[in-house]
Amino acid sequence: MGTARILKLSLANSHYFVGEDFSEHEALNQLLSDHQYHHFILYPGEGALTHNQVADKLDNGEKVRVILLDGTWKKAYKMWQLSSNLHTLPLIKLPENLQGNYRIRKAPSDNSLSTVEAGYHILSLLQPEHDFSPLIESFNQMIEFQIKQMPPGVFEKNYLQ
Repeated sequence: MGTARILKLSLANSHYFVGEDFSEHEALNQLLSDHQYHHFILYPGEGALTHNQVADKLDNGEKVRVILLDGTWKKAYKMWQLSSNLHTLPLIKLPENLQGNYRIRKAPSDNSLSTVEAGYHILSLLQPEHDFSPLIESFNQMIEFQIKQMPPGVFEKNYLQ
């Protein structure tokens, strides 16, 4: 489904790249070379910082760019492994108690989030003065639309267990 598209369509200052290995990706590397930004990968790896730790490290007004890897956990890990240009960037993680609402997908755990949900949460945490709720509203509308397209009983049989 690629919910990162919702982020791209909703946020004027976002970028969306398709692929697996971004090591030599010209547009991404150009963004990463912009020293006006502190770059982070949203990924719960070892040593990942919380949003509070990131905020504490920044001087007031410094810019942050967060990179989200859109895909299953296995796919995101593969992108991370292949993209050597991302290996030096610090990781940032979301709180573990967040609950996903991607009801039309089987998830490995209750706190598994879609890319748009993860984007919404990290933006809301890093920029609490802004309202990012339209991201979640668009996401929820997409889910409701998908459920309505399913034959009667399919959603209940496959996803409400």
